[in-house]
Amino acid sequence: MSAEDLENYETEMELSLYREYRDVVGLFSHVVETERRFYLANSVDVQVRSDGGEVYFEVTMSDAWVWDVYRPARFVKNVKVMTFKDVNVEELENKPDLSLPKDAGF
Repeated sequence: MSAEDLENYETEMELSLYREYRDVVGLFSHVVETERRFYLANSVDVQVRSDGGEVYFEVTMSDAWVWDVYRPARFVKNVKVMTFKDVNVEELENKPDLSLPKDAGF
């Protein structure tokens, strides 16, 4: 496999992952970003912990989707992340991109 073939493969995998994200984002209520991963989740709990003067975050998520091109299964029932780095949690609005008129006759 040439370097160009490998690059094309990685590009196609990333595009496929983006398409999957676009298809599933409306199913989730939160976006969670850590230093290593990006998650979509329906339940998120962030706890600040301290051990020996060091502060870290314990993030527990359920009903989650993981942005990771190398995972064979991205849907996860429960996830627990412990990190010393920043954690960003955002609540999604989940507004539909397209709305039909009420008198459309459907």
